[in-house]
Amino acid sequence: MLFRAVSQEEKYRQMMETPVEQLIPRLAVPTIISMLVTSLYNMADTFFVSQIGTSASGAVGVIFSAMAMIQAVGFTLGMGSGNYISRSLGNRDTETAERSAATAFFTAIFIGLVTAVFGTAFCEPLVYMLGATDTIAPYAKDYAFYILLGAPFMLASFVMNNILRAQGNAVFAMVGITAGGILNMFLDPLLIFGFDMGIAGAAIATMFSQMVSFLILLYQCNVQKGNLRLRLRRFTPTPAMYGEILHAGLPSFCRQGLASTAVVVMNFAAGAYGDAAIAAMSIVSRFMMFINSSLIGFGQGFQPVCGFNFGARRYDRVIRAFWFCVRVAVVMLTVFGVIAFLLSGGIVAAFRRDDPEVIRIGTLALRLQLLTMPFQAWIIMSNMLTQSIGYGFRASLVAMGRQGLFLIPALAVLPPAFGVLGIQMAQPIADMLTFVMAAAIVQGVLKELRGKMEQEGAPA
Repeated sequence: MLFRAVSQEEKYRQMMETPVEQLIPRLAVPTIISMLVTSLYNMADTFFVSQIGTSASGAVGVIFSAMAMIQAVGFTLGMGSGNYISRSLGNRDTETAERSAATAFFTAIFIGLVTAVFGTAFCEPLVYMLGATDTIAPYAKDYAFYILLGAPFMLASFVMNNILRAQGNAVFAMVGITAGGILNMFLDPLLIFGFDMGIAGAAIATMFSQMVSFLILLYQCNVQKGNLRLRLRRFTPTPAMYGEILHAGLPSFCRQGLASTAVVVMNFAAGAYGDAAIAAMSIVSRFMMFINSSLIGFGQGFQPVCGFNFGARRYDRVIRAFWFCVRVAVVMLTVFGVIAFLLSGGIVAAFRRDDPEVIRIGTLALRLQLLTMPFQAWIIMSNMLTQSIGYGFRASLVAMGRQGLFLIPALAVLPPAFGVLGIQMAQPIADMLTFVMAAAIVQGVLKELRGKMEQEGAPA
């Protein structure tokens, strides 16, 4: 039944009539699985590469910023078109939804090709620009070359994943992402150690896995019944279309793009304290991404519900869905945070057991970030609400706060004053400041939604 193709009319009724407390988990579970698998194979890269050495582990952290920027573009096009698709389908405008999907997909392919060509051609200066030290650079170049070569598949996969979720087909999206992720976890040790390819083997495993995900998702979009087709004739590269996609997708770009910038700033700040500091913060970042991925997956189950119902002017369901997600998210992250806090030393040691300096720096950094987990739940759900209903500027502010407006200045100010402790404290301080800003923004948005309900006589 999970894989049964349903018509657009059936999807519409599900989105409009199923209680949100049942509908959101149904859509979220496949997305949570795909997000967790994606994070697991990112951690697998970090884990297996860390066995090569501290400098190799640092290289993954350095190149992660480039991957985050590629993901930022993919999420911008994918989330932007996805939110537009949800609102269009909520308005029963299938043609506009198809044009949005095709425009985002073919734009992603083009940007990916440009990234692959120029990225591989200028690989060496790029890794230094991203914060590599002289000892990390050789590993970073080997890793970056294949990651950049796979950029078209990575970008297009992010777009198709979001297009499928926007239609309420989270299970189909899950199949494509998890298949590639599981394959990557098997290929990593095989290529790194079995074929003695070192860090290049990890990058090749990632690239090949992304190609597999791309092909599966392309099949799901174009062959599976009931899904929007990706047809070149629907490609609509007009200012109006890009305006709609970018308006809704800009928060994703702010979040992911600034995350990439923050990683570069982090690498330069940590580089003053040696490769161990870069490696430690890389490990912590990957683990925190793993924990947050469950929340992001849950929130992505909320987004199509939110977009559909906002497009259909069912503001009561939007508000009810938001508060349901906030309650679940706070409990979820608090439980994960407590467990991880108690195990934090062992978690970091699992990656670099032979380097006590990496363990020392990473353990405290991880514990400090775990203390703010309940507040991160509010931040992420606030961002997803404002983004899903097309409040692009306010969503961008929330998205920029955690890893831009507050984190980058914190990284510039705290390390000179507190040394390594300043690097470890930067993210938790940024999280708390972002929480305060997000709380103020969302209270205003909820007030506006209630005002719309009263104006239009919507159900209370």
